[in-house]
Amino acid sequence: MSEQLKFIVEQLNREPFKKNFNLITFDSLEPMQLLQTLNDVLAEIDPKQTIDIREELPEQTAKRMFTLLGMLKYKPPGGMSEVSSFRQGLVTGSKPVVHPILHWLLQRIPELKKRAYLARFLVKLEIPAEFLQDDIIAETYHQYEELVEGFKNIHKECEQLKSSGFSTAEIRRDIVAMEEEKDQLIKRVERLKKRVEAVSNHQRMLDLARQLRVEKEREESLAHQKQEQKNQLFQAEQRLQRCQIQLKDLQQAAADEKPESLMKRLEEDIKFNSYMVSEKLPREMENMRKVVQYLQKVASEPAMGQAELRELEDKIRETNTEINHLIEKRMMRDDPMDDKLSLFRQQAAIIVRKKESKVEELQEAREELAAVEKELNMKSSQARERGGAELIRGDEFKRYVAKMRGKSSTYKKKRQEIAELKVEYGVLQRTEEILRERHTAGQQQLQSLEAQRGISGYSDTQEELERVSAIKSELDEMKGRTLDDMSEMVKKLNSVIAEKKSALSPLIKDLRALRQEHAELAPEYEQKKAQYDTCAAGLESNRSKLEQEVRMLREETAQEESRYYHINCMREITESQMQRAADQSKINQSMDLQVRRTALREKYIANTAEQESLGKVLRQQVKQVRENQEPNMRQMKMWKDLEMLLECKKQCYLKAQSQAPIGHVIQDVGKDMLVL
Repeated sequence: MSEQLKFIVEQLNREPFKKNFNLITFDSLEPMQLLQTLNDVLAEIDPKQTIDIREELPEQTAKRMFTLLGMLKYKPPGGMSEVSSFRQGLVTGSKPVVHPILHWLLQRIPELKKRAYLARFLVKLEIPAEFLQDDIIAETYHQYEELVEGFKNIHKECEQLKSSGFSTAEIRRDIVAMEEEKDQLIKRVERLKKRVEAVSNHQRMLDLARQLRVEKEREESLAHQKQEQKNQLFQAEQRLQRCQIQLKDLQQAAADEKPESLMKRLEEDIKFNSYMVSEKLPREMENMRKVVQYLQKVASEPAMGQAELRELEDKIRETNTEINHLIEKRMMRDDPMDDKLSLFRQQAAIIVRKKESKVEELQEAREELAAVEKELNMKSSQARERGGAELIRGDEFKRYVAKMRGKSSTYKKKRQEIAELKVEYGVLQRTEEILRERHTAGQQQLQSLEAQRGISGYSDTQEELERVSAIKSELDEMKGRTLDDMSEMVKKLNSVIAEKKSALSPLIKDLRALRQEHAELAPEYEQKKAQYDTCAAGLESNRSKLEQEVRMLREETAQEESRYYHINCMREITESQMQRAADQSKINQSMDLQVRRTALREKYIANTAEQESLGKVLRQQVKQVRENQEPNMRQMKMWKDLEMLLECKKQCYLKAQSQAPIGHVIQDVGKDMLVL
């Protein structure tokens, strides 16, 4: 644990945290400060977690941290068996819970940063199956999945490029090589064009090749559309099968349920919710208000110095001593009434704590039951799709589970008892061996001493006499004790019987009256219950009919609303088009030339004339280029040859000049030069 704390403090003192902690200050952090430190580390991993936890509710903070730790794949040290204690420790800022989390996070921050970045794009949205039955939502979700897969591939390529070690020089060389290949391809295309131009009907052949390419592309697109339609058909069939299975499950569940079980379940839910609303939640809210008021009071007070802290500590110490004195006085007074009240108070507090713990266990059990039922439905649907056998349900499955649970608990108890007996047997066997060895050694030593003193057999005689006297004394004590116990027991029984009779006499009188009242109210209760059952059945049937009618009317309303909005949009579009056409007709019928020039018809005519004139100019330029291409090419070739000839003469001249001896006369065209 000390090594763990040292590592955490060292990492928090480095970049980017710079906390300036030591082992003492870090270990003395309050739970809220410890949670803020944990939140700072999480914010370094995921910038979205940057927040002051004092401005956030504890439930929201715990939920946010649970979600991020689950996404980062953190596993609690105790495993799944201690998840509730782990959650409670994280909410309260417990050191045994927060310290291992900090140690685990600070060991692998770069890896967790990468995981948090990828989780933003790779954690898929959970959409219920009934929403995916809509074609638009299903198509959008399919596109979303394709984008996620594309992100995966691009990220893999990016990582491969980072790890491949390509340099900029290699990339530049590749670019130069590709440019050279491009020039070669352009020259090759030009040669092929020249060769094709010599062939008759080359234009028609090019058109046919273009049409062939277009038809091949169209064929590929049609094949792709066909494959997509097949996939959509397969998905629709799967959705239909899932819906049929869900409908069958719902029908079976409705057939198996009884009104008594439904009423019982509803009553349990009502009791649980009423307890949560009337007792637990108000008590928790009151506790939170007290904590907030206390914290506000502490925050409003000025900062205290060391002397004030010492004074407060002295006051706390004095108060504790006074409390201890009062407790001692109360214990010395020993009032039986106070003892009974304290006992009742303790029992009430124990019952309240048990009730709260049972409510929390019930809530967790309900969450676990919902998750298990979801998994069971999924597994049963998979089993039906694969042609498996029908699963047992309802009371039969409960009886089977209870039977197996009882057998497993009995087996575990017996196995534990056998293990304990084996261990105890081994210990006793070893103890017996040691005692026997000591006894034999002592007997041998005693016999040798008796033989030396000449009184052999004295110890055996002495032991026999002691054993007989011990048996006699035990029998005497047992007789006396038995007589005393019997007389005392008779007295106690008589007193207890008298007390019970006196205590039960008023209760028996009340019981007689209550029995008579029960006999009078029982037929009335049965009659009211029968009336209630008939009324509830009639109301349930009417409610189902009304719900069906409301559902149909809502669907019709939605259809009519969509139709109304569509017609309204089409009407607005048509009115805008008619208004535009009327404006254009007014402009065309106007006598003013300036107004008529603003008409679209005039603008289109002017643009058409301008484009036609531009096309004529471009066609003339193309004709001139084609006519002058061959002379220009010959001229360019002649100029290149001339340039090569002059370059060659230049190189020859420079070579001759560098090899000429000193004082040699070089005769050039029209010139004589002396080289010194």
